[in-house]
Amino acid sequence: MDPKILILGPPGAGKGTQSERLATEFDVEHVTTGDALRNNKDRDIGHLDLEYDTPGEYMDRGELVPDAVVDAMVEEALSGADGFVLDGYPRNDDQAAALEGMTDLDVVLYLSVSEAELVDRLTGRRVCADCGANFHVAYSPPKADGVCDKCGGELTQREDDTEEVVRERLEVYHDDTEPVLERYAGHDGYVEVDGERAPDDVWQDVREAVRKNA
Repeated sequence: MDPKILILGPPGAGKGTQSERLATEFDVEHVTTGDALRNNKDRDIGHLDLEYDTPGEYMDRGELVPDAVVDAMVEEALSGADGFVLDGYPRNDDQAAALEGMTDLDVVLYLSVSEAELVDRLTGRRVCADCGANFHVAYSPPKADGVCDKCGGELTQREDDTEEVVRERLEVYHDDTEPVLERYAGHDGYVEVDGERAPDDVWQDVREAVRKNA
């Protein structure tokens, strides 16, 4: 079985964690837009007649890479995979329309999590300034407050994990990505999963949904 899986959900819902487990369990590619863009930062896109000639120029300026570029990279990544779990795409309805022309999906998973829980999860993250290890003040705290267990470095809160920025990210998600759910709600393999539980409990439902629908 080489299932073609799309996983959707807001920032902090646990898409990355569940995607990695799916990729391992079903031996499929884990395709993310972040990886695709990082792997193609210096790709020449001059023929598209956009503002910049490489994806990296958008990324370095903190600007969104145009849909046409992201669509092309995702299509290339999917074309080389017998099965996959797609994470972080589509982010809007235009991208969703493009995805329909690229492939047929077996399973569409939506991880449902309340906004209050998302804010707690995202604002509680702490990152080691030296080695990059991740901790969480509630779910995976370090042994000593503010000190990395792995290297002894200082733990800091990233700028995009402050409550103000987190709420802005969630607002963008509500405006741009949430409408995509309506497109997939009628899909035969669409399954909504309660993402507020422990990751292992979520995983049981995620795995069963793929086994049942793929």
